[in-house]
Amino acid sequence: MNKADTLKETISKAKQGNQIAFSRLLDMFWNDVYGFQLKRTENENDSEDITIQTFSKAFDKIHTYNDAYVFKTWLITISKNIHIDLVRKRKKSLLDSHSNSEAITSALDASPSMEDQLIQEQNLADLLRDIKKLKPHYQAVINLRYFNELSYADIATQLNEPINSVKVKLLRAKKLLSEIIEARKK
Repeated sequence: MNKADTLKETISKAKQGNQIAFSRLLDMFWNDVYGFQLKRTENENDSEDITIQTFSKAFDKIHTYNDAYVFKTWLITISKNIHIDLVRKRKKSLLDSHSNSEAITSALDASPSMEDQLIQEQNLADLLRDIKKLKPHYQAVINLRYFNELSYADIATQLNEPINSVKVKLLRAKKLLSEIIEARKK
């Protein structure tokens, strides 16, 4: 089976709601989207935020993806549109200080992933030291999820962010944390 077939299979599973498939797509395309945004924004924080929003929106709208098109191009287009919206929103917020907050209705938490299991098996002192190596917004979602044991919906409410953004941030944070843990074990 070639790489294109594997990608189509992964996308198909993601369309069915498979969390592992979402995680795989995030791993496959994170650097492409992040790199694209880093060139556009020349700001690491904005690039990371836009990339998180891109995957959040892509996972939310994955059922609309037409596999006649290149998946990476679809993601980059979403990313570009989010950046344009962000620029417009910033211009508008300079003129208008009112902001809207998104209401969270309901969400189901996914079953533990391999990263979840690896994180749970760690010595607490080592784990806390490893978490401190993450960027603050990743530390926050990890702490809220694993130490405060909040649901995705509760985390989204507390951080005043869309639930899909919280899910993507948590996926990314777990991936980075598991890489830190693996590196420490070597």
